[in-house]
Amino acid sequence: MRAVQVHGDVRRAAPPAAARIRGLNLLIVFVKQPRPGAAKTRLIPALGAERAAELYRLLAEEEIRQTTARAGEYERLFFHAPPEASLADWLPGETLLPQDGDDLGARMSAAFDEAFRRGARRVAIVGTDAPFVSRDTVLEAFRSLDLHDLVLGPAHDGGYYLLAVDRPRPSLFQGIAWSTPAVLAATVERAGTLGLTVRLLEPLRDIDTLDDLRAEKARLEPLLARAPGLAAAVARALEG
Repeated sequence: MRAVQVHGDVRRAAPPAAARIRGLNLLIVFVKQPRPGAAKTRLIPALGAERAAELYRLLAEEEIRQTTARAGEYERLFFHAPPEASLADWLPGETLLPQDGDDLGARMSAAFDEAFRRGARRVAIVGTDAPFVSRDTVLEAFRSLDLHDLVLGPAHDGGYYLLAVDRPRPSLFQGIAWSTPAVLAATVERAGTLGLTVRLLEPLRDIDTLDDLRAEKARLEPLLARAPGLAAAVARALEG
């Protein structure tokens, strides 16, 4: 692995000591307000806005539970959309910050900047659409940064469910056609242009549609067995 010099990285002043992370690793979680009409919009035609939002909330809670670290492994920052949303009642005790940027790439780049500004050495980002992402997934990503510049978790729709780096890489997020099946391929191509080595994790599927639910029903079973609320919501969704 060869060193890559990144230009244009202008950091703000260091945050107060209370805001700095205590460990080396930090997980960013992008989360949406589970509000009807704003979450799981591709499920709204089939389920209606309220049921789609409730399913999103339950799936997100399962992923949040699964990615909870043990002492000393990593810390978490939650970045929420919309920026004005108040999620403290939903996620009490978590550090909640607004997403900032005109598109997904700008919002992710800004979140990484904030994480490194707080003192992180390795940072991974996940959304809340792939309930199979776990603590083990996150730890594997951090370990992989010992040998690679960039770690990506491929999603079946052509995007990615995880991205991890050990320094700010703003160029990775520029010129990408977001929310298209070409996101992963374009990011890998951009990494090659920048001379970065890439590690791909196990592919996982985001749960965005009823077809996704049906395709992953068997894989969801272990999660549903310990989450009765989610199990009931999935059963109702699949019943139509």
